[in-house]
Amino acid sequence: MNKNRPIIIIEDDLDDQFFLETVFKKLNYENELVFFDDGEAALAYLNTVETLPFLILSDINMPKLNGLELRKKLKTDADLQLKCIPYLFFSTAANQPAVIEAYSMSVQGFFVKQNSLEDLEKTISVIMEYWTRCVAPNNFSPEVFYSHTNF
Repeated sequence: MNKNRPIIIIEDDLDDQFFLETVFKKLNYENELVFFDDGEAALAYLNTVETLPFLILSDINMPKLNGLELRKKLKTDADLQLKCIPYLFFSTAANQPAVIEAYSMSVQGFFVKQNSLEDLEKTISVIMEYWTRCVAPNNFSPEVFYSHTNF
């Protein structure tokens, strides 16, 4: 996992996009932020992009293809699943059924959207700190990864 690669943010609310962009800049993260306002556009991008994103932050409630539907598609696509891109939900839809469904699809985190910039900064800081320290399968060269997957 290249920690300097783009961060995919799937969010249909322009205010939330603005706040996330503001926080990432304030915290001095240099990752490019790539915004999509629906899951279909994000899926098309992920199927064509050569460079793996660092991580995906996704809302749940979106038009066309919501966050849960997108996660299902990513989990059932063998090529995308092998890319091991961390997928985190960032939503106001933090009800028990949504959280259970998200984790049943092996989501790597579920975060509630914050009401203040200060709280949003803390949450983004925790997410970035964790994932920049985390070792994942795509930290290694493809040759090493694939040689260990043929048991």
